[in-house]
Amino acid sequence: MQHMFIFWNMHQLVRYYMLLVILYLQKSGASIATQNQITDNQIAPSGDVSTTSTPEPPKPSDTYFDPATPRNVTALVGKSAYLSCKVRNLANKTVSWIRHRDIHILTVGSYTYTSDQRFSAIHRREGDEWTLHIKWAQKRDAGMYECQLSTQPVRSFFVNLNVVVPTAEILGSPDLHVDEGSTINLTCSIRYSPEPPAYIFWYHHDEVISYDSSRGGVSVITEKGDVTTSYLLIQQAELKDSGKYSCSPSNADVASVYVHVLNGERPAAMQTGSAGLSNSKFNVLALMVLCWIHSSWFISR
Repeated sequence: MQHMFIFWNMHQLVRYYMLLVILYLQKSGASIATQNQITDNQIAPSGDVSTTSTPEPPKPSDTYFDPATPRNVTALVGKSAYLSCKVRNLANKTVSWIRHRDIHILTVGSYTYTSDQRFSAIHRREGDEWTLHIKWAQKRDAGMYECQLSTQPVRSFFVNLNVVVPTAEILGSPDLHVDEGSTINLTCSIRYSPEPPAYIFWYHHDEVISYDSSRGGVSVITEKGDVTTSYLLIQQAELKDSGKYSCSPSNADVASVYVHVLNGERPAAMQTGSAGLSNSKFNVLALMVLCWIHSSWFISR
């Protein structure tokens, strides 16, 4: 009788154990299935889209990313870069910033987890925006950054950072030859700038050109946009207007060109080219005359 009682107890324990295993597997399967779904607020850097089901819109109480947050940010080399991550209904969840180049955790909440002191997290109390601040941005900082939430499953928002170096260029040849009395027209273009330069100065012989000088006839026209263009116009060019001209925008290196005002003369290169052309014409004419003489002699024979 005692043996039957022990056997019955063991049988019950096995049943309870199997029931617990089944419940655990069911729970684990549901968890795995949930993790394999891409929610409406999870953005994949490769642009892949789940085709198995249509994500449901977040509920008013759910934690989700603000869809209006910029996903591409452009910063200037040497200036600060700000990567924004707006989270709605964060509650007691934690926000982390991760650099994908080396899978390095940069910040968790308001704490910084990198020895590079250029990185820090900016967050205002009672606010829903967590900003990754990068001081003195460098070209190597470009790439993908992940704003990650400590939800189950983990939710992520990806921001791509571009770091650019604005360049200034004066169009045309580095040496410009103009006739005395004509108009000097210089065009300076500023490219790869996320915003137009605050100012553009023109220099002649390393001195700022004054548009209100007694000389007169000097004007500047600037058109701002994705590519900012500045035009320097000097009417009635004089010999003293020769020299080095420079375009100096506030956010790019200086670009320079040399202007040569000619007093009815042409540079040696131009004179050589003209002489060469005249000699060529003379040689062709001489060859034609010789052929004509030879043909006439042959016919007379």
